[in-house]
Amino acid sequence: MSDEPAPANPRSQRQQNLQPRSEPMQRRSRKRSREIIDITAELLETVGLDDLSTILIAKAVGISVGSLYHYFPNKHAILYAMGQRWLEDVEQALLGIAQLPVETLPLEQLLNKVLERHLKVYKRQKAVLTLVQAMFSVPELRQLDEQHDDLVIHHMAVIFKRMGIQSHIRERERLGRFYLEVSHSVFLVVVHQNPQRARRTLDDLHLCLHALLQHHLPVGHPTL
Repeated sequence: MSDEPAPANPRSQRQQNLQPRSEPMQRRSRKRSREIIDITAELLETVGLDDLSTILIAKAVGISVGSLYHYFPNKHAILYAMGQRWLEDVEQALLGIAQLPVETLPLEQLLNKVLERHLKVYKRQKAVLTLVQAMFSVPELRQLDEQHDDLVIHHMAVIFKRMGIQSHIRERERLGRFYLEVSHSVFLVVVHQNPQRARRTLDDLHLCLHALLQHHLPVGHPTL
């Protein structure tokens, strides 16, 4: 048997490189970590992903690069923490949707409430388009993209069942993925549109989803 160590798992190594240097236990440390994440989001809006660097982040925060590394080992670790925080916000929005009287609300009203609550998550996150693009394109962040998709699909499949769509779970997950892909892409557009144009875009999204779900709902389900 060879005494040589087993080759490192690239995926495991990437995950290790995304972990904070130390868990911020004290209130001051937690505040600094949040500040680093918030300022990184602001920089994403101005310089973009490619030009973002730990040097720029440290300068904007007002600390040395060495001090920044005390909290995060690299810029991808900061983006990973930002993505995790956004996913927590997404989950809270989905949990809020689950608290609605889904079984009794007419489809028109339900869709209005669902889209309104879901869209707020995108509006609150600075540089959300750049963050989402990074989650999809950067290998170190791809896990977050998969978690996001699974989260939305699972929650919406449950919502669809409560609405009265009694199809097999795989069929409801297929509808959940349709909701995910359509709403996700539209939300990322709407956050950059002027209010009037955004309203028309959201109306079109509502129309699309209303037609889809009305087709799958049992006969007699209230729609207005």
